[in-house]
Amino acid sequence: MKVIVRDNYDEVSKEASRLVEEKIRENDELVLGLATGATPLGLYENLIDSYKTRGISYENVKTINLDEYLGLDKNHPASYHAFMFETFFKHIDIELNNTYIPDGVPASAEEECLRYEAVIDHVGPVDLQILGIGTNGHIGFNEPGTDPNSLTHVVELNASTIENNAHFFQSIDEVPTHAITIGIQSILKSDQVILLASGKSKAKAVKTLLESERNVNPDFPASYLWTHDDVTIIVDKDAYQLV
Repeated sequence: MKVIVRDNYDEVSKEASRLVEEKIRENDELVLGLATGATPLGLYENLIDSYKTRGISYENVKTINLDEYLGLDKNHPASYHAFMFETFFKHIDIELNNTYIPDGVPASAEEECLRYEAVIDHVGPVDLQILGIGTNGHIGFNEPGTDPNSLTHVVELNASTIENNAHFFQSIDEVPTHAITIGIQSILKSDQVILLASGKSKAKAVKTLLESERNVNPDFPASYLWTHDDVTIIVDKDAYQLV
């Protein structure tokens, strides 16, 4: 596990963008695993800039997102479909048919989980997976207690996760209580993983992750990244302050 420390969030985002751009230049048919939430916003802004100013093309790139709220139609403004389109996809030359996000309103959640895992296997494997980390150590929506052998599944969101995501909604009561997320094993199928963390609120989680090499356990799902061969963590000084 490689750790890169930068001064602030902007520098974390720039470093992550540099690594993604490097991979796209190496392989213009890259399969890119994407995350949502506040953490990757700066990365997406930098990647949009690289498309507009440095000729990085996404025409042949495929993307596979980590998760989607269960119960939100893709047109709901707080859905991850809408998030990805508004913050990233509509600003670059990617083919929307090459972007994959779980269906938040499937006829059968169980069948949707099976379908999406098949997407990961048939479109992927993911060449480069972008992750954030929750204050409770979740990656994707894999909350503490998640089976380390899990594939794509339905998860009940912890109260802390709901609270942390409430700012994307009109009120906390509107935040869905369940989501479809790719599992821990689904994430570990990726060839390379980049985890981003920024701010004092993530300092405890970063400290726990970096100290968990000898204590990989389901109570802190991000600890399973220690079982992967190619993980880079990019953090700012605030998130690294307790290490």
